[in-house]
Amino acid sequence: MGNKSEILRDSFGRKHNYLRISLTEKCNLRCTYCMPESGVILSPKNQLMTTAEVIDIATLFVKNGVTKIRLTGGEPLLRKDFGEILTALATMPVQLSVTTNAILVDRHIETFRKCGLKSINVSLDTLDADKFDALTKRDQFDKAFQNIDLLLQEGFLVKLNVVLIKDFNEDEIIPFVHYTRDKEVSVRFIEFMPFDGNNWDKSMLVSYAEVLQKVEAHYTETELERMPNEENFTARNFRIKGYLGNFGIISTVTNPFCDSCNRIRLTANGKLKNCLFSASETDLLSTYRAGEAIEPLIQQAIWKKKAVRSGMTHSSDFENLENHDNRSMITIGG
Repeated sequence: MGNKSEILRDSFGRKHNYLRISLTEKCNLRCTYCMPESGVILSPKNQLMTTAEVIDIATLFVKNGVTKIRLTGGEPLLRKDFGEILTALATMPVQLSVTTNAILVDRHIETFRKCGLKSINVSLDTLDADKFDALTKRDQFDKAFQNIDLLLQEGFLVKLNVVLIKDFNEDEIIPFVHYTRDKEVSVRFIEFMPFDGNNWDKSMLVSYAEVLQKVEAHYTETELERMPNEENFTARNFRIKGYLGNFGIISTVTNPFCDSCNRIRLTANGKLKNCLFSASETDLLSTYRAGEAIEPLIQQAIWKKKAVRSGMTHSSDFENLENHDNRSMITIGG
């Protein structure tokens, strides 16, 4: 196992310098792929990380090599101390970003600016207000759309996360690509993934190949341009010639990108997940509260990370998920 200065490196040599911190399990939307219809049992407040604990544990990760932190949820902007946490993290030598549903963005735009935040990911799975209401169980489409426009007007780099679900929004692939014509926005189509309570079935999957097939049927070969992969990429990116924005496809199920994975997740109740699909978690918060060092636990958890999707090496592994126990997405953090 690596030495102390290399606690973020796994047995395959991958260095994990990207930490996603979930600030809350609560959300003001009820997206069915993220939250089970029956809801979720929330962790008691005394089991969630406090303001100081989020900042202290993040500081420790940064000291050991984390260079990028994303704040997620639930909906992170619901947390009353969001501004305090963001302000503290903004003093660290890291690239900061946030994933939000945009409903509360207008209340926090000034904090974003003061903290030097440049990149915001917005979860938006449809351009249709009725579909939005059906998916989220809330009438907030206009508010979300207005705040996306506000972010763009204020010069933020905006990525729209679009989870594709067969027979629900696959007919919006071309409209979303067209949305990038006049807006400097990056649309990222995400393959529907299985989590506790979201009733995933492979028949609901819209694959990387299907997305590309629809785009190629609509645009000519000279119009569609493949963009270079970013370092530690998750999305394979494209643009339409002459469009201001671009789009990408995150193919976690059919064409994973685990070889270059640099991401780890810290849940709102202080559990470290070394992979989005990992059924096991490492409790950092209890050890931290006991006044003991958590570095050995971090090192052990990362060293045990599997090569591909927590051991699900083939897409066929998604057809038999009975023995693969994982949280709902809302309690992991997007």
